[in-house]
Amino acid sequence: MADPAVIPGRLDEWVARQRWFPGLAADATETAATLPLSEDGTVRTLLLRDATPGAEAVYQVPVVAADDGGLLDGPRTRAYVEALLRLLFDGGTARGDEATAHGVRIGWEGPAPALVDARVLSGEQSNTSIIVDARRADGTAVGLMVKVFRALHDGENPDVVLQSAISEAGSRRVPETYGAVVGSWPDARVEGGVAHGHLAVAQEFLADTRDAWRVALDAARAGEDFTAPARDLGAATAEVHAVLAQALPTADADETSRAALLRSMRARAASAAALVPSVAAVEGPVAAVLAAGADGPWPALQRIHGDYHLGQVLQVPGRGWVLLDFEGEPLRPMAERNEPDLALRDVAGMLRSFDYVAGTIAQEGGDAEAARAWSDAARSAFLAGYEAGIGTSLAPWSTLLAALELDKALYECVYEARNRPTWLPIPELAVHRLLEAVA
Repeated sequence: MADPAVIPGRLDEWVARQRWFPGLAADATETAATLPLSEDGTVRTLLLRDATPGAEAVYQVPVVAADDGGLLDGPRTRAYVEALLRLLFDGGTARGDEATAHGVRIGWEGPAPALVDARVLSGEQSNTSIIVDARRADGTAVGLMVKVFRALHDGENPDVVLQSAISEAGSRRVPETYGAVVGSWPDARVEGGVAHGHLAVAQEFLADTRDAWRVALDAARAGEDFTAPARDLGAATAEVHAVLAQALPTADADETSRAALLRSMRARAASAAALVPSVAAVEGPVAAVLAAGADGPWPALQRIHGDYHLGQVLQVPGRGWVLLDFEGEPLRPMAERNEPDLALRDVAGMLRSFDYVAGTIAQEGGDAEAARAWSDAARSAFLAGYEAGIGTSLAPWSTLLAALELDKALYECVYEARNRPTWLPIPELAVHRLLEAVA
């Protein structure tokens, strides 16, 4: 492994600098509980409580005691990774003063894998993923992706539940899930003061792959036809939705769910209008499209990806498209992410992602007209593949799909206006195109 990362200075100050920690004040964190992962206590997981008003949360911070008395960032050490693998695959239990954790095998068979090497995946923001090179008991190599959830939530993590359900159904459209760590810890936000949920998950690591965003963007830049891959992606999306609908509970749409959707869409529209003058100028037409979607025909509600875009899909040689990261929108409460939702929300998210490919090329100074034509063709092919996969036309739900895509574009307007104003034209123009399409 690479040299482990030393945690310099105070732990709370180091935590405040991490990408997965959105808190504002380092001195607002305190240790809520400790989970020892080794007999001598040198490997342990700290559960830190962020008491920042309005941003209360519990974070998982694995650490290893250094020889000089300092601390090392656990995921970057061999000692922590070995302890985590034992917990995951040996069915062990870690017990702390006010917290517990135990490993649950899901798809793994045979003795626990032996660690060869490991490295932390760079660039991730909300969690920490460790790529593990290991060997099975028979000596064959196996790659694992072990994801350590940083912000802990009461309730099942959909990234574990959904991918497990899909892989256990025999589908190869997701990485196989091998095991998970579940536990309990103190959390004042939960009735009774104790939360229960997932702390980590181990899945199949897919090497030598590219994500669909890079594949699509390279194709668009080169002017290559992308309709066949887009159609295949639509079919893969439909396959995953079908498996989820069979494996997990569904629900009929009722007035409560319709009202909740309209309320959330109106809130996003108001936020976008407050930040983007051109959106404020079309508040009436926007409201009409959103209301039509909420009032029109709906399919049954089911479990969905929840944060679906090209970056959440891998192109795997010999296997096709494989979907990743079913955790849902990170800012949504876990309870909401575990509820049945509209599968068309995923469809709308992917349609917007194709539009971002065209917008990116325009931002780079490329041929905007050609990029728009590329995006239109890819979007149409994706929808055709999805319809073929579900065995029916989306026409009965066209008003709902239009509303969901508009809602996504409004969400993007808010994000870009606040974080990347130079990218605002991509969703801003999309809002007006979507309104013209339904006029």
